[in-house]
Amino acid sequence: MACRISELVLDCADPERLAAFWSEVLGYVELGREDDGSIEIGPPDGFGGPQPTLILSPSGDPKAGKLPLHIDVNPTDRDQDAELERLLALGARPADVGQDGTENWHVLADPEGNEFCLLHTRLRPL
Repeated sequence: MACRISELVLDCADPERLAAFWSEVLGYVELGREDDGSIEIGPPDGFGGPQPTLILSPSGDPKAGKLPLHIDVNPTDRDQDAELERLLALGARPADVGQDGTENWHVLADPEGNEFCLLHTRLRPL
């Protein structure tokens, strides 16, 4: 028997802002809130499906920039250029991690500066 990733937890200064951002990026909805201010977002069908949920956990000292683990996303219903425009309109910003310009992905930062990549391959929606 193997394990499966069910949740990803991201420490952040403003869970509300990042929950709104990542919900729009991923097509997620709010699934719940904890007394500590954490917000769990996930696919509309909830926890336990093929996609992991994302927990935005309040922290007085969140790490921004290059994280040891980062998120990669792929477009599902448009090409990479159109998805890049959408993500930038939602508040993502280009991030420079030493790319040489020949990459077929884009490195971006969310509204708190956490880096993530927009990959080229278009995936089928679940």
